[in-house]
Amino acid sequence: MTALDAIEHDGTEVEAALRQLHRRHDCHPSHLAWAEEAVRNFLAARADHSIEYASDGQAPLPVEHAWVTVTDLAAPDSRGALRYERTAWGRRYTSADGRVREIWLLSVNSVKPRTDAEIAEAAAVAATGVAATADFGECYQPVKIRGTLPGRVRVVAVGFGDGSRTVLADWDAEEAVRRYARYAKPVLARVIEADRVNPGSACIDCEGLTSCSQPPRTPFLLGVNRPHRPRRRRSVSVSDLRTHAACPAKYHLTRALHLKSAEPESSAIRRGRAVDAWLNEQHRARRNCRTALLPDTLPGLTTEETRTAVRMIAEHAAVCPLDGLPPTEELQVQARLTAYDPELDVVVIADPDLLYTDSGGWVWRETKTAASRPWEGRPLLEAFPQLALAVLMMAAGVPGGDPRRCRIELELLYQDGSACEELHPHDPETVDEARRVISALAGPWASDETFTTAPGRGCTGCEALRWCGPGLDHTAGS
Repeated sequence: MTALDAIEHDGTEVEAALRQLHRRHDCHPSHLAWAEEAVRNFLAARADHSIEYASDGQAPLPVEHAWVTVTDLAAPDSRGALRYERTAWGRRYTSADGRVREIWLLSVNSVKPRTDAEIAEAAAVAATGVAATADFGECYQPVKIRGTLPGRVRVVAVGFGDGSRTVLADWDAEEAVRRYARYAKPVLARVIEADRVNPGSACIDCEGLTSCSQPPRTPFLLGVNRPHRPRRRRSVSVSDLRTHAACPAKYHLTRALHLKSAEPESSAIRRGRAVDAWLNEQHRARRNCRTALLPDTLPGLTTEETRTAVRMIAEHAAVCPLDGLPPTEELQVQARLTAYDPELDVVVIADPDLLYTDSGGWVWRETKTAASRPWEGRPLLEAFPQLALAVLMMAAGVPGGDPRRCRIELELLYQDGSACEELHPHDPETVDEARRVISALAGPWASDETFTTAPGRGCTGCEALRWCGPGLDHTAGS
């Protein structure tokens, strides 16, 4: 965005702006490589779009200021608010005569789906918003510039990673206002009126976290002290820790920055996701998998992959926890669990495949698909560190229930069999082993400030390889 601002608002030549980008020292080298590619992709998408939608032969002009729709109230509402400001984050453009406005909604990788409410809100802000600026934490103030409200608005989605582009809305201003009333206004009303606590990764930016009842406080959950140098609050999952252990650079690019190439995923990943999706659908409907009809096809899989996945689904029937589960017991599929480690200032996140109650205790089940059985000489918690985190969270009282009745289950599915292992979070030896596994993963992650590349076998197929110089050199040498 800094580079695009220099190009579109300051008149800097593209190559000069990219040279300025590479002089920065506050970004990872691979981040800068992605940013250069993203700038070129975006400018190419803009050029193609301008040819299609030029007005009177003129391409839409960049707009530096935000568009803001302001509602001032005569008296404070139930929340004590006197003023509401609605904006839409993205890049803004207008025709030379001001009759057409465009707002571009940005995605890091490819164009992502947007709801009717999102599209309608962005279009309404473009149609009714006034040019304004604001300092951090201050109200927006109108900018004195010539111009009128537009008669037409467009909402365009663009993916920085691949330059993909889709026109989501191309409406006159009246249609944008109508769609706002129909789709966006009810959603905004629910957002304003909602008062429930919803802990998750967004907690890292919340100023009220220290005084909030959620997430539960679990000091030293990760078994690591706060680094000597202060760090911005972060969230972390076991998947993050495992990725960092394999390659710190990959963690930073794919888990922190969410960069992802368009390379196809492996067959095992697609198969596992398809099996999970089918099981989740069954479990949400509280259908016993033992009596369910097996699927003929699964989305995104080839015929051979589907045959393997269906055999795994059939093996699940023998260990499905819904078989015999009383209707009075609670069941949660892919429920998000969070805990806050105040010593490390980290929000810890876990998404169990299945949570269900059993006579006053919670059962945390993880289901894994695999082509072969795990090596028997490796401790279970090392092979599956998400189980180690489950042990520590349950031992700390997350998600609750009678601790003596809580347990963790690991369900392993193969195409020719299945297995189910149990772990008990009230067993001291199990807790000690879990703490050793998690602290060994969390320690290097917590103190890392450089996220260097660890070239190796994992470079092949890495989602961030295209922006990673050391990884490209390694694969070229191999």
